[in-house]
Formats: sequence, C-alpha cells, structure tokens
Amino acid sequence: MIEFKNVSASYDGELAVLKDVSFTVRDGDFVAFVGTNGAGKSTTMRLANGLLKPTAGEVLVDGVPTTQLKTSQIARKVGFLFQNPDRQICCNSVREELMFGFKVLGEEGPAAEARVDDVIARFGFDPQEEPFLLNRGTRQLLALASVIVMRPATVILDEPTTGLDYRECQKVMEIVSQLNAEGTTVIMVCHDMEVVGDFAKRVIAMTAGQVVADGPTFEVLRDPQVLKAASIIPPQVVEVSMALDRSVASCPAAVAKANTLAEMAAAIAQSVKDGRSSASGGERGLGASVGEGRSDTPAAEAAQAVNREGDLPAGTPSVGGEAVADLQSPANREGSR
Repeated sequence: MIEFKNVSASYDGELAVLKDVSFTVRDGDFVAFVGTNGAGKSTTMRLANGLLKPTAGEVLVDGVPTTQLKTSQIARKVGFLFQNPDRQICCNSVREELMFGFKVLGEEGPAAEARVDDVIARFGFDPQEEPFLLNRGTRQLLALASVIVMRPATVILDEPTTGLDYRECQKVMEIVSQLNAEGTTVIMVCHDMEVVGDFAKRVIAMTAGQVVADGPTFEVLRDPQVLKAASIIPPQVVEVSMALDRSVASCPAAVAKANTLAEMAAAIAQSVKDGRSSASGGERGLGASVGEGRSDTPAAEAAQAVNREGDLPAGTPSVGGEAVADLQSPANREGSR
C-alpha cells in the first residue's frame, strides 16, 4: 500500500510542484493519474518510488515513510517503467537485460534464471537479441519485462503507451491488466483516455500540483467540472453519450450513461426497438430518428460521431444509413493516438 499524507514537493526548494496532496493506493488497485503536462503526475510517481523525497508531509510504502527507506529497499516493492525505454535498457542482450536486476541485488542463480526463462517465454523474446536493435514497441515490452521479472508488489508505469501503435499498445496493456488480475498493484500515468477507460479501475485527476478528483474511472471521466479543471477529453463513447444527453430531449438513460462501445450499441439497439414502437403511436425520439436512418436530427448527428468503418455483428443499429461501428478497431484506435 502506498499513502500520500499532505505531501508537498519541489525540485529547487522554492517552487512547489506538489501542494498538500493526499491519497491512498491499496493493494490490488489499478489507478490512472491524468491531467495536463506539468500537473505533477510524474513528480508524484518519483515520490512513490523514492527517487524524490517530500519537502512536507509523508509518503509511506507499506506503512514506512520513504525518508526512512533506501531507494534500493523501495525498488524491491515498487517497480518503475520509464516513459522512454532507452533510458532503462542498459545491457547487450535480452537475457542480460532481464538478469540485470538480480545481478544488482546479488541474487543470481537457478531461481533467477528460471524466472527469466519464464518471462522470455511469456513475452516471446529471442534471448540473444540486442535490445537497441529492437523496434520501439518491443523495447518497451522488454523494459516492462525487466520490471515484471523482479515481481514487485506494485508497478508504476509512466506513459506506458507513448509512441506505440495500436497493436503494441494492446499487447503492453493486456500484460499489465493480467498482472493486476494476478494481484499486482498498478499505478499508471496516462494521457490516452481510451486506454484509461479500457483498463483503469480508478482515476486520480491532477492540475497545478493538486488532486482535483479521485474516484471510479467513469465517475471521474463523466464529471464536466473535473474534465475542465484537468483539461482532459473523455473517451469517445463517453463524449458521445454525454453529447446525446445534452442535445437530445428524452434521450434514453442507457444511451446517456453508456461508457463502452458494447454498452452504447446495446442501448441504441434497445432505443431503436422502443423507438419503432413509439413512432407507430406518433411519438418522436432518439430511437425513431435513428431507426429510420435520418441524419438531419441532433440525435443522428451526435450518434454519427461513433460511426466508423469495420465489421459488425448482425443486428448492429445504423445511423443515417451507416453502421455504429467499433471504435476499438485497430485502424480507428491507432488513428486517434
């Protein structure tokens, strides 16, 4: 468990980068820190893993203040993945890179070799490859693997998907998600709200060195005041559902509250079904407009924001003659990064 108690921090002893920040990350959490550049997110991560000490307040790792722990002691419990893998990789082969942590701790041996072999198989690495000849995505995976192989209780990820294409991003995040499912605590700094919405269970929003929101992911990403204060844009489906709720009279609650594409598709399908019934009785609404394929209504115009090309399951509703497609398709997700 990591606790921040009224923490303030600065780099020059004068200008405060963090101001009276308090929160607790419990064992097994998956927390995303969001906000603009300069909000204090990366500083918070450096405080959490002991690379930086607070100028006021306390940072505790499993109940012990980081000021009482050596960085090497914290590193055994808190692994850190840098945004740029080239600042983390330092060996001449994949195997050497994965063994590096054990070497530093003086824990080389059969047990360490077995763990390295397991990670090599899990990630599909060639153990003899030179790390700096790997592509950007594979170098990021190697840096992540070098953290995972040490089995820390908590993993901190500083912008883990920066510079990755859709498939590389998905591979990294699926591994991270699996780690969390196995009990590892994950703390992630991320500017990609699609990734945050897909994987994080909780969001802490920051601005100007202070926490402005802390709660379940979509509760935070649906709060207009938080979005404005932290200068963040919600995931596409959330943005569309909020737009429909604002602009369409009697917008169905399920549509207005949809957070994922599956929820939106199901809500629109039900709205179309209900709309056809109400249209026969002379009523007009989102379902009737969408079901008829009209594109000249606010509802249809907003709903068209989720139209994309792609293969869809049978029965997917259409808007203005086009299908409500999967925003998570590789081409669309890659294009949004």
